[in-house]
Amino acid sequence: MFEVRIHSRGGQGGVTAAKLLAGAALHDGKYATACPFYGAERRGAPVVSFVRIDDRPIKIYSQIREPDLVVVLDASVMETVDVLHGLKTGGRVFVNSAHPREFAGYRAAHADLTGIALKESLVVAGSPILNTPVIGALAKAGIVSPGSATAAIREMFSDERNVRAAEAAYREMSA
Repeated sequence: MFEVRIHSRGGQGGVTAAKLLAGAALHDGKYATACPFYGAERRGAPVVSFVRIDDRPIKIYSQIREPDLVVVLDASVMETVDVLHGLKTGGRVFVNSAHPREFAGYRAAHADLTGIALKESLVVAGSPILNTPVIGALAKAGIVSPGSATAAIREMFSDERNVRAAEAAYREMSA
């Protein structure tokens, strides 16, 4: 089983990103679940979402304590949350950033999802929406196929800006 933990802020699309990732995995012929963790969230508060992907049916629907991949949609979350906590040895970290970051013992990748969302005018209430660009980046990382990522996005959103944002993140994502 491949497990992903997504750290974001309320209003950025982290919960929807988890649903999109699970949907893309289903298009790839996998089993998948997406599970958000809500406290007293409000726009801008830290939010955590979880995705499990496997070749067999998944019977677990809970928080992920030891992910294979950590996705950070807002780097400022790292100031208050230990996003690496429980990350498996040799795990991967993806950070929404225009600049590379290093995490000792882990493979790191990045793309400027915020810049991509702003370029495509994917903004709600003044906040860039990062859910579709991150799916493109995760497709580049091999978590799901590019075609399945696009299919999942089109099932949820009719606005083609979302597909363009995912394609831009796919091209930009560092490997």
